[in-house]
Formats: sequence, structure tokens, C-alpha cells
Amino acid sequence: MQLEFHQLEQRWEHLRVRCSARQRRLLVSLAEVGQQTPIVVVAEGQANRYVVIDGYKRIAALQQLGRDMVEAVVWPMSEAAAVLLDRTLRLSEHETALEVGWLLKELEQRFGYSLDDLARRFDRSVSWVSRRLALVELLPEGIQQQVREGKIAAQVAMKFLVPVARQSVEDCQRMAAIFAEHHSDTRQAGQLYGAWRKASPGMRRRILAAPDLFFKAQREEAKPSTSEAAEVLRDLEMVAAIVNRAHRRLAGAASSELDAPQREGARQQIARIEKQLQRIDEKLQPEQESHVEPVATHYHSGTECAASEQTRDRADAGDLARSRPQGSARELQHGTGDSAAGESRTLPATDPGAIRPVPGESRASP
Repeated sequence: MQLEFHQLEQRWEHLRVRCSARQRRLLVSLAEVGQQTPIVVVAEGQANRYVVIDGYKRIAALQQLGRDMVEAVVWPMSEAAAVLLDRTLRLSEHETALEVGWLLKELEQRFGYSLDDLARRFDRSVSWVSRRLALVELLPEGIQQQVREGKIAAQVAMKFLVPVARQSVEDCQRMAAIFAEHHSDTRQAGQLYGAWRKASPGMRRRILAAPDLFFKAQREEAKPSTSEAAEVLRDLEMVAAIVNRAHRRLAGAASSELDAPQREGARQQIARIEKQLQRIDEKLQPEQESHVEPVATHYHSGTECAASEQTRDRADAGDLARSRPQGSARELQHGTGDSAAGESRTLPATDPGAIRPVPGESRASP
């Protein structure tokens, strides 16, 4: 059935976290092919009034496109039953504890469900229900609103802001403002929270008062300094010089003076050196970047085509051969050669990369 927007009661919209990227994809799909899947509503007490259970993002996108009607399907059940059924159908979606807490609180306040009722309907323990309700009550409402609007990731709020709120609501609000302003991901938020947790009260105030300096210092620490890079090169030059010296000493009569235990000990040291140099070489290799080929979709009914993502093709084993300083050490093991320069090692052929699906949205609407 076709419904006009003024007939809809959108009282459950505040339980959903917004995602601007997902909303843009939905807007493009609706503009190109129109609405393919109806929203879900239940009849309210008043005539020609309906409570929206599912489809808030579709409604917002249609309004943005200037439409005045929406296709809807009416579930013949109570509002509370419809909300619980909708959540059951969306179990494949990842829900944070905060989002579950919003739903539990709304059911408790609107329908008067007790903790036992909620635990039974969600097939959970009373303790599970109590913990999620406590999270909602602990986190300031202003921060919860920022999570709903997508300014702060729900995972960031749960993992870092909730523990801060237990100690200081003021610090929690300030930290939330920093996360929203800097669009902090989980890694950046974890760095700030970790520094705050370990700091003294005075240092905590400094960190929250000058977050730009903190993030700048973290970036500087993440990249090696010029002096450190120069020291690494000097260390490797020293290793090469020591290997050359060992080779010269073994090139003469000294090699014949080594008994069996000494030769075995030397070979063990060579193997150990090779492993250490291999680790250094791996750190010096550029990171392999993966390529994602997006797949266009015109659907907004709940599933998107997963884009295929595969790693960059790697070169054949023969192309990966490269000279290594431990080649001189290998000559010590074989007892041949006049030069300190070693032979190139050929790396084994590697798997060209696995193709794995990129998880798409389980639904296009809330």
C-alpha cells in the first residue's frame, strides 16, 4: 500500500546509528530504479496512522528526492511484537551493546517490560539485560546523540568513552568532542584513551586540552627518525664488515684448524644470523596493497553485492631473487669463494592471493 509521509510515526528512529556512506548509496539506488522493497509498519490506534518498524533510511532518502509517497507493508501484530520480530530478522547485522541498550530501554519505558520479561524475550540472562541498560544510563545523552548521528563510532563509544564516564563525566564529554572533531577511528581513539588512563590527573587535563599536540606526537613516534635510519644502515655495514673479516680468516689455514664441534657451532651461528637478516629484510620490503573492485548495485532491499577484493599479483619466484649480506656467511659454511659478496637467494613462489568477499550491508535500511 502507498502511504504519505504525514501518516507515519517514526518513534523508533533514534535507536539506529546513521552511516552517511550507506545513505548515499541508498539515495543513488532509489534515484535510479525507485523503491523496490516496502517499509514495514504497524497500525496505530488512530485511523490512517502507522508506526514505522523498518525503513527509516528509505524514508529519509525518498524525502530527499522530493517524493511524497512510500510503499509500505502492514504487519498484523502489536507494536512491541513487531519491534522484537524485526530485530530477530536483523540478527545477521552487527549490533553494538549500546544499540541493544537503546532498544531495551525503550521497551522498558514504553511497554513497561521488567528485566525478567526482557531477558525472556531476548533469550538472555537478567544480568545481560542489566549491563546493557547500565551502559545507556552511564553514557551522557549528548554523546549518545553523536553516536546516532554517526559522528562517533558506536564501538569507540563503548570501548573508550564508557570507561571514562565511570571515572569522570566531564573528561568523557571532552574526549567525545575530540573524537568527533578529529573523526577518530578505533586506533586513534585507543591511543588517546590509553594515554589518558595511564596519566596523572594533571597530565590528563593537558592531554584533553591539547589533543592536536598529542596526535602529532603519536604520528612522529610512529615513523622512524632520520638518525635512526642512518644508524640502521651503519649497523648493517658493520655486519657486512664482520662477515668479510670472518671469511678472510677462514680463507687460509684457519679453516682446517676447526674441529667438528667448532664447525658445527659455526654453522649454527650462520643459521641464526641468516634468520635475523631475513627478518630485517622483510621489514624493509614495501607493504603489499590490496585492490578492491567495487561492484555497482541498484538494490536497497537489504543486501548489497559484495565487492571482490584480491591482493596484488606478486612476481614470479625468479623475479624475487635479491642479493643478501648473509651470502658471505654462507660461503663460510661451504668453504668456497674469494669474495665477500654472497649469492642471490631465490624466494619461494607465493600464493597469488586469495579472493575474499568484502562484507556488505545486510540491509539498506535500519
